Amino acid sequence: MQSYWLLVLHSHLPYVKHPEYDYFLEEHWLFEAITECYIPLMKYLGKLENEGVKFRLTTSMTPPLCEMLRDNLLIEKYKVYLDRMIELSEKEIRRTSDNYDLNKLALFYRDNFLFSKNFMEGCNWDILSVYKYFKDKGYIEIITCGATHGFLPFMSFNEKAVRAQIEIAVNNYKKHFGVGPEGIWLPECAYYVGLEKILAEYGIRYFFTDTHGIIFGKPKPRYGVYAPVFTESGVAAFARDFTSSKQVWSSKEGYPGDFDYRDFYRDIGYDLDFEYIRPYICPDGTRVFTGIKYHRVTGSSDYKEFYVRENALKKSEDHAAHFVRERERQSLELIQYMDRKPVIVSPYDAELFGHWWFEGPEFLYNLFRNMSKSHVIAPITPMEYLEEYNTNQLLEINPSSWGDKGYYDVWLNAGNEWIYKHLKVISDKMLDYANKFKDTSDNQIVRVLNQMARELLLAQSSDWAFLITTKTATEYASKREREHIHNFLRLESMLNEGIDFDYLTKLENKNSIFQEIDFRVYA
Repeated sequence: MQSYWLLVLHSHLPYVKHPEYDYFLEEHWLFEAITECYIPLMKYLGKLENEGVKFRLTTSMTPPLCEMLRDNLLIEKYKVYLDRMIELSEKEIRRTSDNYDLNKLALFYRDNFLFSKNFMEGCNWDILSVYKYFKDKGYIEIITCGATHGFLPFMSFNEKAVRAQIEIAVNNYKKHFGVGPEGIWLPECAYYVGLEKILAEYGIRYFFTDTHGIIFGKPKPRYGVYAPVFTESGVAAFARDFTSSKQVWSSKEGYPGDFDYRDFYRDIGYDLDFEYIRPYICPDGTRVFTGIKYHRVTGSSDYKEFYVRENALKKSEDHAAHFVRERERQSLELIQYMDRKPVIVSPYDAELFGHWWFEGPEFLYNLFRNMSKSHVIAPITPMEYLEEYNTNQLLEINPSSWGDKGYYDVWLNAGNEWIYKHLKVISDKMLDYANKFKDTSDNQIVRVLNQMARELLLAQSSDWAFLITTKTATEYASKREREHIHNFLRLESMLNEGIDFDYLTKLENKNSIFQEIDFRVYA
């Protein structure tokens, strides 16, 4: 084999849990991801294993996602969600009985929802156990992330806040997977000088940066982005290959924009008569995506033709074969100038495969099947590459992130700058109280301080700043940010004015992330 391909999927969702409501729209982000992304991915990995196809995959499983996937309340709500979708799809089978093409799709969606339910029942509603199975087999490498996906460069004024994000993440990983993580996906790929020293202290062996993090490093990277580099602390950094990434994630130039693939935006939740669809949308009447979509991309206009599943699957085969050919061509060019096997790093948001690009899981399945026949390139994980090449160039990495413009702009701008002055204040307060009460044996005080730590961590999530910038869920994101700040300050007042146990218990049930947390991590 002359070169390697390193696929990285970043699996993350913000922590959303609302026990005060039977139905809450934003909880569906999780339910859709399980149904459309995580289950299909595990399904096709199982198929590859059964077929004896070699595959390697690196995926982050962020602490908030792990916590939600094993939250009993959310799992019970997911069961209700699946039953509602099965009911709706069966209703659609009856409604479309006189239209062969639509009826065929309605049957497909019913079977798909039933498969999801059967799959989850088969793993006792614990999909993390399936991920762990493939991890223990050596097929996939699971990495961690910041505890709540906090934007670490904006916490660097308070090193203890950064350390807490890493330490809590490492401990949470051990809780879910039994061992410590060797790699980390830096939240938003955001790096600042000195961060690697903290990672090294917690046993992290490698992380990822965007292309320009390495290209603009010092000295000039000998192999560009096609080999990892070492930082002074010994932690390795892998950089994104822009070409292979863009080929997939770009909706305009990449595969997902193909006219035969399913159109994401045409959904019966918006298309059908209100009274008909009303039992399956928000109780307040707000229309939502149901996941039942009958149209294909077709073109750039609003006119959409019906989705033909067979044509889309054929395209996924063609595109997978094309992707492998392009990586082979790329590799043959690279090996002329390198004295080692190049590694092409292709990172993506995991939710692209199945949610935004419905045929994405099939594409990955076909890709690994094609690559297994290649004599030029093979899939690999970061630790496998570092074991083969344990000597790498020493480089000072350039501060960077991914996202628009690549230098933090998405997470700090006129729309969301108000967040950070509050985070600064409550971060400093958390350190002060952790030091003041680090020796306390008062269990009630410990409960308050642990919940203050949870509220701080949840307020630090980069998701809220991101959603405000993209205007995709601005109201909800702003409300969540203010809510966690308010909760923190109200809990703080209890330390001096007496504990409101009803309010404390309510927060512990709602924002119940990190049951293992110890506020002394900030001391």
